[in-house]
Amino acid sequence: MTFKQLFTTLIFILFFQLSMGQSLSDIQNLKVDNLSDAQIEQLIKRAEASGMNEMQLTAAAAERGMPISEVTKLRKRIEELRSGKGTGKEAQTGSVQLRNAEGFNMDQSIFDSLRYSDPYYDLTPTQKKIFGFKLFHNRDLTFNPSLNIPTPQTYVIGAGDQLLIDVYGASQQSYDATVGPEGKILIANVGPIEVGGATIQAATARIKTSLTRIYSGMGGSNPNTFVDIRLGNIRSISVSMVGELSKPGNYILPSFASVFNALFAAGGPNENGSFRKIQVYRNSKLLAEVDVYDFLTKGNSSKVMLKDNDVVIVQPIQHRVEIKGPVRREGLFEIKQGENIEDLLRFSGGFSSLAYKERITVRRTTKDQMSVEDISSDKYRGFYPKDGDEFTVGEILNRFDNRVQISGAVYRPGEYSIPKGGMGIKELVSKAEGLMGDAFLNRAILYRTKDDLTLEATSVDIQGIIEGSAEDIQLRREDVLSIPSRYDLKEDYYIKISGEVNQTGAFAYGENMTVADLVMKAGGFKESASNSYIEIARRVRNDITGKVAEIINLQIDSNLKIKPEDSQYLLQPFDHVFIRRSPGFQREKIIKVEGEVFFPGDFALSNANERISDLIKRAGGINQFAYSKGATLIRRTEYYKGSTENEIKEENLTAVRERLENEDIKINEAEKILLERISKKLDAQELERLKEQKKIDQQIISTDFRADRLQDLSTNETSGIKIELKEQELVGINLEFILANPGSSNDLILQEGDIISIPKELQTVRMRGQVLFPTTARYMTGRGFKAYISKSGGFSEEARRSKSYVVYANGDVKRTRRFMFVKFYPQIEPGAEIIVPQKPERTPLGPQQWVSIGTGLATLGLVITQIVNLTQ
Repeated sequence: MTFKQLFTTLIFILFFQLSMGQSLSDIQNLKVDNLSDAQIEQLIKRAEASGMNEMQLTAAAAERGMPISEVTKLRKRIEELRSGKGTGKEAQTGSVQLRNAEGFNMDQSIFDSLRYSDPYYDLTPTQKKIFGFKLFHNRDLTFNPSLNIPTPQTYVIGAGDQLLIDVYGASQQSYDATVGPEGKILIANVGPIEVGGATIQAATARIKTSLTRIYSGMGGSNPNTFVDIRLGNIRSISVSMVGELSKPGNYILPSFASVFNALFAAGGPNENGSFRKIQVYRNSKLLAEVDVYDFLTKGNSSKVMLKDNDVVIVQPIQHRVEIKGPVRREGLFEIKQGENIEDLLRFSGGFSSLAYKERITVRRTTKDQMSVEDISSDKYRGFYPKDGDEFTVGEILNRFDNRVQISGAVYRPGEYSIPKGGMGIKELVSKAEGLMGDAFLNRAILYRTKDDLTLEATSVDIQGIIEGSAEDIQLRREDVLSIPSRYDLKEDYYIKISGEVNQTGAFAYGENMTVADLVMKAGGFKESASNSYIEIARRVRNDITGKVAEIINLQIDSNLKIKPEDSQYLLQPFDHVFIRRSPGFQREKIIKVEGEVFFPGDFALSNANERISDLIKRAGGINQFAYSKGATLIRRTEYYKGSTENEIKEENLTAVRERLENEDIKINEAEKILLERISKKLDAQELERLKEQKKIDQQIISTDFRADRLQDLSTNETSGIKIELKEQELVGINLEFILANPGSSNDLILQEGDIISIPKELQTVRMRGQVLFPTTARYMTGRGFKAYISKSGGFSEEARRSKSYVVYANGDVKRTRRFMFVKFYPQIEPGAEIIVPQKPERTPLGPQQWVSIGTGLATLGLVITQIVNLTQ
C-alpha cells in the first residue's frame, strides 16, 4: 500500500470512529457542526499519534471527498481548540446511516468506538419519537430469516433451488438436483422433471411418479420403496424496495425472506414513510398490505413471503399525531382512517399512574390558525384524530384529599388519613402512639391551609386537649400539627473540663452534676495534676459591669480528692473546669553522651541546673583516646517537633500491651485484666490524640509563627538572605576549658535532647569548595592554611579567597581576616574543614551603562576644570 493510500485510509477510520453516528464511509456527507469539541480533540490526538499534522489532516479529508466548506469549518474548529476558545459543542446526531444492503451479515464491530450509552445515537430527536422507527435501527435485531427449519410444503420452487432426493426402503439411492433456468431437474435414467413454479408438495408427487419407472416397489397399494424430498441450498431473489425508505434500492435476499427482512435491509421507512401502509406488488398487482403496528402491538408478523422481482413500496404517511404527558410511551403515532383516541392510547401503552384520565387536550390546525379542544373520557371512542394533532395528557394534582401530618415529640410522626367521620387532635396523637416525655405540653402549633391558599398558624393547648380540659379541634385535609420538644426550645447544655485529666473536652450536662462527677466522667486525674485547687469559669449573665467570667476555686487535698465541703458543689450549664498542672511534677528528660567517655549512653537530667561538666563526670570522665578539642554539643532548636506527653504515654502502653500479647509469655489473670484495660485506654487515647492534633492545627504557636516569618524573609527577593530552618544544630564548645573550669559561662546548662559527642584523636583536614581538587589530607603539625590549599591543587578561578573560612571539629568557625593588603588565614587543627566559597555572579555592564559612566566622568572633568580656572 502506498503512503497516499495509507493516508486516505487513516483519515477515513478516524472520521468514522469520531462521527458519533454519521456515516463517514461517505465522508462528503459529514457535518463538522455535528462534531463536539471532544471529538475534534480526539481526532487531532489520533492524527498526531499517526504522525500527521493539522494541514495533512485537513488535506486528506479534502482528498477523500469532504466539501471545501466543511474542510474550512474543520480547520477553523481545530484552530479554535488550539487557541483555547472552543465552541463548547456537545455531540449532535445526524440522520445519515450506514447499512449493509447485501444480505444480512452486517458487521457491527465498526460501531464499537461509538457511544454505547444510547443504542440509537444515530437518530435525530424526531426520529426517536416516531413509533416503530427504532425497530429497524436496533443493532441487536436483524430479522434474518431462519434457514434451519423444515422445508415448508407450500414453498414454491424456483430456478437455483437445490433439491435433495432420498430413496429408501427396498432400494437405497440419493439424488442432488439443482433447478435449472427452465424450471426442470435432471435425474439419471429418468430424464427431466418439471418442478419450477410448483410447491414442495406438488413437486414431490411429480418426482415420485417419475421415479416409479425405475423403482417398481414405489407404486402399487403395498409399496416397499419410498421417497423424501427436501431443500438444500436455497436460491436468492431480487426485491425492489422503493418509496419512503432510508435506503431504497434493489436487494438480494434469501428466498425465505419476508417483508420485514426486506424492510430491515433497506433501513426501514424514513421520517416521512408510513409504517402502516407497506404494499407488496407482484407481477404489477397489489398482493398484500403490511401494517408494522400489528407486529409492535400484537406480535403479528407478516406471513407474506417475497418472490423474485417483487416490489415493496412504502407509501408516505397520511395521518400522524403526537401524544405527550403521563402515558407509557410518548411520541409520534400514525393513525388510520376510522381510528379513535382509544386506539391512540393503545398504541402509546395507555395512561401511566400519574395521568389525569378524565380529559385530554388536543391542539389541531384549522384553515388559517390553531385551535384547542378538550375531550372528556366519555368521548374518547367517538373522537377521530386528524393529521398534525397534538394530544396532551394532564397529571393528577399533587395534593391529598384526606391527609394530615404530625411532627415533633410523638413516637410515630408522619402522615395519617382522616376517616370519613372526621378526626380531632386527640385521636391523631393517639394514632401517633402518644406524646414523648420531652414534649412541650404548654403549646403546640396547628398549621392550616386556608381556602385562599394562605397559611394559618393556630396555637393549641395540647395538654388540655389530651387531658380533656380543653376543647378538641377537628382536623381538615393537609393540616400539620407540630408538637415541639422542650430541647428544641432551648440551647443544648454541656460542660467542659481541661487540664490534667485523662479525657479532656466537652461532656453532656446533667442536673445535679458535681465537679467530682465530671472528673470521674473525664477518666480521673492524671499523675501530673496539681493538689492545690480546681478552677471553674462560669458564664456571666445580666452583668453590664464588663465582667467576662465568674471564677470559682475549689480546694483539693494532697491525695487529689476534692474536699467534702466542695465535693457536692453543683455545676451549671456551660461551666468550664480547669485542672492545673502541679509545678513540682517533672517528666524525665533524656540526654545522651557519645564517644570517648567511660560510660557512654543515655542519661536522665537530675536537676534543672545540670551542666556539661556534671554530665561528663556522671559518664565516668573522658578516656585516654578522647580528643577534647573536637567535642560538640548537638541541641534541638525551637523548630524541633517532639512527641507530646500523651504520645509518649501511648508508646509506653503500646509496648506493655505487645509484651503481654506475646504468645511465648504465659500471663496470669491479673495481667489479662491489665491487658484489657490498656487496650481500652489506647483506643480512648487515640481519639484524644486526634482531638488534640486538631486543636494544635487550629492554634497559632509562637515557634510556628516565627518559622513562618523567617521563611517569608528567606523567600523575599529583596532580602538577599537565605534562612534554613533546622530541628537540630551544632553548638561549638571548648571541652578542655569546661572540664578545667566547671560552672563557668562556657559550661552550658543542659536541655532535653542534648547530645554531647566526644570523638577520638582526629588526624585529617578536609578541603571543600572552590579548590581544584577537593580532598582530605593528613594533618601535619605546623602546616598552615595555604599548605593545605596546595594539597588540594590550589584555588580555582572562581574562588573567593578573602571569604575562606575553617570549621573546626567542635563546630566553631573562623574566617579569613584582612588588614590592608595582607590576609590572615585561620589556624588549622586536626579534624578541621576548609571551605572556599565561590565568587558571586556579576552582570557585565551594558553599552548604556558604559555611556552613563563616561558621561559622568566627562561631567566630573569639566567641573574640576572650572574649579581650577576659578582658583587661578
